[in-house]
Amino acid sequence: MICSTRYSPAVFALMLSKSPSLRPRPSSVLPPISSSTSENLNSARSSIKPLYLTPSFGFGSRDGSVPAAEPRGLSFKRTAYEANSAEGIALPSEEARSAAAQKLKIGIYFATWWALNVVFNIYNKKVLNAFPYPWLTSTLSLAAGSLMMLISWASRVAEAPKIDLDFLKALAPVAVAHTIGHVAATVSMSKVAVSFTHIIKSGEPAFSVLVSRFLLGETFPVPVYLSLVPIIGGCALAAVTELNFNMTGFMGAMISNLAFVFRNIFSKRGMKGKSVSGMNYYACLSILSLLILTPFAIAVEGPQMWAAGWQEACSQIGPQFVWWVAAQSIFYHLYNQVSYMSLDEISPLTFSIGNTMKRISVIVSSIIIFHTPIQPINALGAAIAILGTFLYSQAKQ
Repeated sequence: MICSTRYSPAVFALMLSKSPSLRPRPSSVLPPISSSTSENLNSARSSIKPLYLTPSFGFGSRDGSVPAAEPRGLSFKRTAYEANSAEGIALPSEEARSAAAQKLKIGIYFATWWALNVVFNIYNKKVLNAFPYPWLTSTLSLAAGSLMMLISWASRVAEAPKIDLDFLKALAPVAVAHTIGHVAATVSMSKVAVSFTHIIKSGEPAFSVLVSRFLLGETFPVPVYLSLVPIIGGCALAAVTELNFNMTGFMGAMISNLAFVFRNIFSKRGMKGKSVSGMNYYACLSILSLLILTPFAIAVEGPQMWAAGWQEACSQIGPQFVWWVAAQSIFYHLYNQVSYMSLDEISPLTFSIGNTMKRISVIVSSIIIFHTPIQPINALGAAIAILGTFLYSQAKQ
């Protein structure tokens, strides 16, 4: 006679702890798989997602009875779920990948821009030290860039811009200001150190605010005006303490600042609504500036002075002087072209910060390469001016 007794869950748990025979064995969790079944599973593994079994332990059913298929005293509930390969894996979204690619692109633009600018300034100063004719040097820089772009358009390496008479009328004042600024900066570097020219040129924001305020009637927030104090003070301190100060070099840098401010103003006003890429815009600007500059360069310096100076430079430097001239001309166009191309990708604030960092790289590299003597007070003035330029770019936004 078999007697069936029901126990409460608490009593059953106590019996389970004292009797090891009632505990479930690992072999009873899953039934053994036959060889034929194993082969079928292996063949379907590539097309069927894996199933995971999760055991749930319980002490009999709700009414106390134990199913016959389960070991006595325990009931098991197996839950099967299908594994999802993408579940739990954070895949980058399309927007995240696009943003990362854009940041990488901007970083490449900035690194290329700074590197090309440093190389240009080094070779430009070498050429001017041996061949002190800044008007011809400026003309050759524009001529090299114009020739490069004409070849690119003719060979269809770059798509030629679609321009009309209105575009040329709007570009003409921009080209005049660009020509004046380019020549003035080259004259400055022919008379003073590269570092000093760029320290003075870091004061361009002060000219921008003053011209916009008194000629155009624009107003700015108070922080913008306050940021001009370190800019003007730093430039003044650097100029007073410059060991090799030259008035022509100083005035050349100041005129360059003023001309480039007007270039930016004319560009913003006249080029609105013109669908021309940054690369083609600067190419058209270079060609028009070359046409404007060439007759003035001939009138100011002339072929006779150029021939005599060229012969003297080649006799002192050797054939590598020709490579210096070619390098400074090509790198001038490339660094300006990259800077205009970057304007299509970044905001004006980011461009201003990048321009400030560019000046720092040029100043430091030129001091190291040319062994420019500099006093601590002079370096302090340069640092204050550059800091003011950075504060200006922040306040203007």
